[in-house]
Amino acid sequence: MSLRRKPKFTLRTLPFLVASLLAPALANAFTPFVVRDIQVEGIQRVDPGAVFGYLPVKVGEEFDEAKASEAIQRLYASGFFSDVKVDTSGDVLVITVAERPTIASVTFNGMREFDAKGITQSLAQVGFGEGRIFDKSMLERAEFELKQQYLSKGKYSVEITPIITPLPRNRVGVSFDVFEGDLAKIQEINIVGNKAVSTGTLLDLMDLTTPGMMTWYTGSDKYSREKLEGDMERIRSYYLDEGYLEFTSEPPQVSISPDREGIFVTLTVSEGEPYTINDVKLAGDLLGMDEDIQKLVTVKANERFSAEKTNETAKAISDYLGTLGYAFANVNPHPVLDRENHTTDLTFYVDPGRRVYVRRIQVGGNVRTRDQVIRREMRQSEAAWYDSDSISASRDRIDRLGYFNEVDVTTTPVPGSPDQVDVNVNVKEKPTGMINLGVGYGSTDKVMLSAGISQDNIFGSGNSLSLQMNTSKTNRSAIISHTDPYWTQDGVSKTTSLYYRRTTPYDTRGYSDGDYQVTAYGLGMNFGVPISEYDRIFVGANFEHNKIGRYDERYMPQAYQDFVKEYGKGTNALILNLGWSKDTRDSALAPTRGSYTRLSADFSTLDLRYYLLSAQQQYFLPLSRSTTLAFNGIVDYGRSYGSKAFPIIKSMYGGGIGSVRGYEGASLGPRDSLTNDYLGGSRRIIGNVQLYLPFPGASRDRTLRWFIFGDVGRVDNSDGSCMKGPTDHRAEDPCGWKYSAGIGLSWQSPMGPLQLSYGRALNSKPGDDKQSFQFQIGTAF
Repeated sequence: MSLRRKPKFTLRTLPFLVASLLAPALANAFTPFVVRDIQVEGIQRVDPGAVFGYLPVKVGEEFDEAKASEAIQRLYASGFFSDVKVDTSGDVLVITVAERPTIASVTFNGMREFDAKGITQSLAQVGFGEGRIFDKSMLERAEFELKQQYLSKGKYSVEITPIITPLPRNRVGVSFDVFEGDLAKIQEINIVGNKAVSTGTLLDLMDLTTPGMMTWYTGSDKYSREKLEGDMERIRSYYLDEGYLEFTSEPPQVSISPDREGIFVTLTVSEGEPYTINDVKLAGDLLGMDEDIQKLVTVKANERFSAEKTNETAKAISDYLGTLGYAFANVNPHPVLDRENHTTDLTFYVDPGRRVYVRRIQVGGNVRTRDQVIRREMRQSEAAWYDSDSISASRDRIDRLGYFNEVDVTTTPVPGSPDQVDVNVNVKEKPTGMINLGVGYGSTDKVMLSAGISQDNIFGSGNSLSLQMNTSKTNRSAIISHTDPYWTQDGVSKTTSLYYRRTTPYDTRGYSDGDYQVTAYGLGMNFGVPISEYDRIFVGANFEHNKIGRYDERYMPQAYQDFVKEYGKGTNALILNLGWSKDTRDSALAPTRGSYTRLSADFSTLDLRYYLLSAQQQYFLPLSRSTTLAFNGIVDYGRSYGSKAFPIIKSMYGGGIGSVRGYEGASLGPRDSLTNDYLGGSRRIIGNVQLYLPFPGASRDRTLRWFIFGDVGRVDNSDGSCMKGPTDHRAEDPCGWKYSAGIGLSWQSPMGPLQLSYGRALNSKPGDDKQSFQFQIGTAF
């Protein structure tokens, strides 16, 4: 096709609609003819074949005014061109176009709220991105989409300015200058239509709040569309749990103040009436296990309908069938309403599906961790019937290893085998090596420093190796330990440790010169034997050398002088230990339910001959969604055997955070008859009861809680003796029961675990050392 052109007339289109109207009239300027050739001019990136594809005429066909109009319309409709001309030269049809520029790059300036990659993908979904044709209407749509993203985050004062930069070869660069502004705060939340449930109760269910004392940290007063939708779902669930089966709500009404900094939210609900269950039935294929399945039904007739209990029953039946190999069991609760009497018949339709077994367990995502480390935590076996309990336990055990950020266990059917499934375990590894430095402060130990290096999954073997060092006013320690969690294939763990501890016993006189020290060096080996998913037995032995340093009788308490006379400045001990623990708590950081039990016994031989029995029990009882009642009890009992006294260097202490608050740390129990120093004792009993309550405005951080507490405890000696201080400083009853009560705050803060308490000693006696305000905080960085 030739590129030369001899124009006889020109049909230039302006707007698309104008071109459609004018083309027929202008086409009268020529006589229809048969096209001998078609030429295309002005294209740079668009393939000529694409232009030919839009034309309503081909070589050898007749061209007239109707086809001229249609050609213009089609080329404009393609979106590739900003200008189109149709010319003729003899029997040659000449198409001249001006291409629209393409987008070479999309960048963002000043955007901090979102990830640029995610926003770029979002804009691509509306047709705006690199390589796309640049069009002002698409630019406006992209600007609108970007603004909507910010509005959903509550940033109503956002300003977005697109900047277009022309580039060579008919390209443009698009840059969005973003001024994000501040998040709009919720000034008021109104709930309309609620009668049976108070507004306060519904507001407590919501994560979004009006500004409060802690909202500077929690951000719960910052409007978010996603959070509001979640709040509405929680309100709906609450009503359904209370039996309001006909509850409905209208879309939330959100308005903004003229300065775009305040948000006003109005929720409109229609409660309806609560429904009572008239009858509960089971239907479907029960596999002949009617009685067994009936035992799982906790919903009873004549009680108020509860969506939570109904769903729990459906899940219990489904899980039960899952343990029998029915991986795809479906249980559908179906209520039939009697609106006149406000009752409902509830039927659980059971469809067990086909029983299946596991063909293969496939592990993926582990780059460094060996397959064996993951597979040995699996409780589901290959070529065995599918068991949902075993798969769930396997997932939890893998997660508890602490080697992975994500653990995803899925089940997929085997194609062509309706009775087989594959279990896919996909993990996302996280760095398991750690170098940490820490600093903390306690009202008793003052400044505490720590440093350490550890590797929890060394060489991907699942073994751990660590070095940890700590120092404070009264304690200094260094520990090297190695743990093999699967020393045997049955899951018996072995831990080997080498440690150093130096303790400066609590001194009430504040001397800095002549202070005595107790230094211990030790080597230990301990084994852990699992006996269930939650229970573990511990057994081991430690060899320990203890030494009394910086000995000076001018400052040494009488009890330590007596110890040196009886045992000498240096002693050796072989300590055998046996223990058992059980942990069913839902969280180690901020537990709300479950229990923790620990029993242990130490038996020491060689120079130090004593035994020490210890027990601890914790219970966490949820009273509501955000209120927990916690109990803690600790009992320690030590006694020597043979002719010597219980070694003072193994004494236990009480008082302060962790025992009886309101009293000075370690102040409970015997005092030295010469110096009045705290000596601790061989017997200790501690009891705590604590009511955890949600902190106002802290719904986003469940670890931030305030509490009311009551403590009780005593420290004395197992033989009943209680050494007392000198006559001029003698405490009246240091070994008696001590009681305290108060309030406090606990928080897993960004700086580390924080605990504050204000306690009052309820039965203090003359000579007791009290301390009302106590706190402790630590950090790692």
